[in-house]
Amino acid sequence: MRATVMYGAGDVRTENVPDPSIIEPTDAILRVVRASICGSDLWPYTSMAPSETGQSMGHEAIGVVEEVGADVRTVELGDVVVMPFAISDGTCEFCHEGLQTACVHVGFFGNNGTNGAQAEALRIPFADGTLYPLPVGEDDALMPSLLTLSDVMGTGHHAAVVAKVAPGRSVAVVGDGAVGLCGVIAAKRLGAEQIIVLGRHADRIALAREFGATDVVSERGAEAVEPVKELTGGYGVHSVLECVGLDQSVETAIEIARPGGAVGRVGVPQHEAIPGAEPSFYNNITIGGGPAPVRAYIDELLPDVLEGRIEPGRVFDRVVGLDEVPDGYRAMNDREAIKVMVNPS
Repeated sequence: MRATVMYGAGDVRTENVPDPSIIEPTDAILRVVRASICGSDLWPYTSMAPSETGQSMGHEAIGVVEEVGADVRTVELGDVVVMPFAISDGTCEFCHEGLQTACVHVGFFGNNGTNGAQAEALRIPFADGTLYPLPVGEDDALMPSLLTLSDVMGTGHHAAVVAKVAPGRSVAVVGDGAVGLCGVIAAKRLGAEQIIVLGRHADRIALAREFGATDVVSERGAEAVEPVKELTGGYGVHSVLECVGLDQSVETAIEIARPGGAVGRVGVPQHEAIPGAEPSFYNNITIGGGPAPVRAYIDELLPDVLEGRIEPGRVFDRVVGLDEVPDGYRAMNDREAIKVMVNPS
């Protein structure tokens, strides 16, 4: 079969690889109907050391179940399913608490040697706990929005939940990528009265406004703090969704939160320590977040997608086949595309 493999920074290839097969009785084989390139894939795209074996890439997918192991009980052949980015058994204490990204058997697709979803097919460990069946056919018009439930919509929602977004509150979203844009959707959905997006790309800002952003701040770093405070009566916002992961973005998030506010961090950290220790301490800022347990949020978000109340699939502005995936990485890295969808067929 064909699959995407990264061999180092800027070195992404579409190659013939062995077909996946059942290894454990809890496995399933998924034929990929839609996949995508994630903003977090761009970190290794710009920094990965050369590798002779390479890394299978992709952690967001919708697919059709083609084969199941002997112990699979809730997923059936022919099911159309969302594949959240984290592998989870569905039975451990953390899964029962809705924190599948802390599952005792957790793994992340397309990372650390695991198979990735930018491919024609892949093996799904712990299929019952990982996959989420959908009430649609594989060619449904809602595929783009349904695909966001595998990561970016659930991640944006997680940032909003951790940041305590609630009706009447003010919110700032740091980052105008797909996760940040989905964070705007999430903040609007949860009733935020004011949503300030920090970004500077015209196409993304236009989409953010359509999703519900009320204000835009184009400055970065320290220069962004004062404009946000001016928009909030000098106090800062109640909730900040940090959707980038850099030192500067985290520090900005802490600086623009009002005393007693909260920061939801979902940008993959590109640093070892959280900056802003002093202002966060003296302003009683709550800081939380991490890999979003997106599977736990599908129950809540899916009805809004199916009924058209939210349209997170609009973050996809380019569609490629498997052979075009390397150029999809380039386009996202060069900010020519917000988010690239992969159609393996």
